[in-house]
Amino acid sequence: MTFLSLFNFHTWVSVWQNLSFIWPWMVAFLPLPWIVRLLWKPAEQTQIPLLAPHLLQRFNRANQSQGWLAPNTQSAGISWFLILLWGLLILAAMRPIWYLTPTPFEESGKDMMLAVDLSGSMEKQDMRVEGHPADRLMAVKSVVENFIGERQGDRLGLIVFGTQAFLQSPLTYDLKTVQTLLNDSQIGMAGNNTAIGDAIGLTLKHLRQIHAKSGAENALKKTVLILLTDGSNTAGAVDPIDAAQKAQEMGLKIYTIGIGGQQRLTGIDAFLNLSSNDMDIASLQKIAKLTNGQFFHAADTAQLDQVYQTINQLEATEHEVNHYRLRTELFQWPLGLALLLSFILAWRRTARGGKA
Repeated sequence: MTFLSLFNFHTWVSVWQNLSFIWPWMVAFLPLPWIVRLLWKPAEQTQIPLLAPHLLQRFNRANQSQGWLAPNTQSAGISWFLILLWGLLILAAMRPIWYLTPTPFEESGKDMMLAVDLSGSMEKQDMRVEGHPADRLMAVKSVVENFIGERQGDRLGLIVFGTQAFLQSPLTYDLKTVQTLLNDSQIGMAGNNTAIGDAIGLTLKHLRQIHAKSGAENALKKTVLILLTDGSNTAGAVDPIDAAQKAQEMGLKIYTIGIGGQQRLTGIDAFLNLSSNDMDIASLQKIAKLTNGQFFHAADTAQLDQVYQTINQLEATEHEVNHYRLRTELFQWPLGLALLLSFILAWRRTARGGKA
């Protein structure tokens, strides 16, 4: 701001638009010292103080020799010092902030929840990753990593489920954290069975809470759940179809993905209760149909990658340009000036006492 711009009306309008206060109500304390002075008047003296003659003579000589100690000028100067000091303290307490120039950024406004099956049957090694045999969860991690990387600007969340469903990550723009949490997930950490209904129910609960806090209940209709499993619902308190009907009422779209073959397990896998591999395609199709989503089946890693690419195209990121404004706090300036004035006032009183 140049010297000439100080006299420009538009300059002051711009300054006022960029300046704000976090606690503007602190200005109500500005008249507090005057209110206290009016309410608590000093007690009247009923006796004349006894002054020693030599003290009275010394006081008169000081008054005559020190012009700056004249009562009127001295008290007026100190009063203005105190008024300015108090005003600066109030200004600092109001916590003034300065907003910088708005910076544009892109966001899509699309929310996606990823629900991944961690039941025991996901350890079946019927997939290949980079030419090597891999279990189903490893294939999911490798494919979903690319999918997450292409969703810049979206908010993603992660739910893992087995016998129980757990929220690993709420909706967030921090896609790297979502990817890390998925990579850290292990087969069986949520139990060996499959609670598809609980996973859908937990998704609905989380979305209701997060959208209610933001005051955007209708935003749920823009949210998508991608549910991946290799089995049928064998655990949990919520029926998957009932959960899907509730999702339909709330406007949540669900894409269901069945991974792996459809054959029933035998031998040691069946003995270990990994029967969730018996995929319930009919239920997965019904869940998708009820919520205006789609069902996909991926028998190998290549098909799984194609499924996520298809979903990525169906739910294309719709970039919207918004703006954010960085801010910086200014309270330290009036506070520092008030501290400087208090030192000056203390020095004046000390100097006056020494000369007296």
